[in-house]
Amino acid sequence: MRTTLTLDEDVAAKLKAEARRAGRPFRDVVNETLRRGLASRAVRRKEPVTLQVRDLGDLRPGLSLDNISELIEQIEGPLHR
Repeated sequence: MRTTLTLDEDVAAKLKAEARRAGRPFRDVVNETLRRGLASRAVRRKEPVTLQVRDLGDLRPGLSLDNISELIEQIEGPLHR
């Protein structure tokens, strides 16, 4: 299928460099790169995530884990962003 694709300059430069390095057509390098990128995204979503839960201990009086934004502001100050 023929289509027009606009690439960022840095991406195009890397693809051209890879095509030169491998001695392969630009089109083949673009297709292979896209296939690998799409395949890796599909694989990552299937893997389960395991979290370790730890007791954070007692908080200082007046602090609560129920509102994380408020907790960060109390600890780091209002300019923490």
